[in-house]
Amino acid sequence: MALKLSIGTPVVTMDPSAHAEWEETASIEDVAMIAEAADRLGYHHLTCSEHIGLPATELARRGSRYWDPLATFGYLAARTSRIRFTTLVLVLGYHHPLDIAKRYGTLDKVSNGRLILGVGVGTLREEFDLIGAPFDKRGARADDALRALRASLSQPQPAYHGEFYDFEGFVIDPCAVQKRVPLWVGGRSLRSLRRAATLADGWCPFAVTPARAAEWLQTVEVADGFEVVLPPTARLDPIEEPSRTQEILAETEACGATAQLPSLAAFATDPLGSISRRSRHSRGSTLRWGCPNRHPLQARGASESLDEKPLWHQALVLSSQRSPSLLACIRWLIC
Repeated sequence: MALKLSIGTPVVTMDPSAHAEWEETASIEDVAMIAEAADRLGYHHLTCSEHIGLPATELARRGSRYWDPLATFGYLAARTSRIRFTTLVLVLGYHHPLDIAKRYGTLDKVSNGRLILGVGVGTLREEFDLIGAPFDKRGARADDALRALRASLSQPQPAYHGEFYDFEGFVIDPCAVQKRVPLWVGGRSLRSLRRAATLADGWCPFAVTPARAAEWLQTVEVADGFEVVLPPTARLDPIEEPSRTQEILAETEACGATAQLPSLAAFATDPLGSISRRSRHSRGSTLRWGCPNRHPLQARGASESLDEKPLWHQALVLSSQRSPSLLACIRWLIC
């Protein structure tokens, strides 16, 4: 199975220590241009996280910006055709399972089956209290919610009888069009991996190094096709160091990753540096950026040359009129 390369969507969430300056004033059109370029090149998925309201005391650690995943992905679904949309993550305790099944089932329908539902237990008591959600026993509730979601997604008349959730006799229309919507579990503990291996289809940890993830993966048994989404073992620079980039991706894959999630922010700080060398580097690359055995430039078709000005070229022209840093960001996607 080819290693998938995905994108931690810029702009929609900003890490206080890692975002690029251009993201602070970027628009949905900027996000859409990046999504269109990634879609065109065969990247696997985009991400969007969920927070309703963050305590002011958490801003320095978590940042303040969290675009709503449903609204964001609904717009991007209309601008793309292949790339998938991953919630990274929805907090299970903030929603009834049927609320998720209906709202995100609708997203799956309007995107023609491109939803990946990343979910987590949640850690912010203040946010639970804000919306009146129970904080205690949230782990057990999350386990029950995962079982309820598996019984409900893609079912127009779902039925589930569990410890915390019990329902039957309701119609959910529309519902997800995928026969099995992928469920991924986020978190930063071995418990999150065990929860994922038992109740879901993948694990998308945060604040867990690839080396630590490799250790933990040795302690659990996972099903065939189980996805493990990890950040690269080191900062990627495919423009200046293409060979080292290949080595880093291979190192992360060796730690158990089936998909990798680098951030674009780190590559949007030098919009003019070495741009003239990017095409030369990418022509000789053998990275499998989401397309098995193909370089992303070949995702458009093996006979299409860089001089034919395909859709990604149009995106570059448009972005250059908006922001040199955004131009560099999209060029990093291509190269």
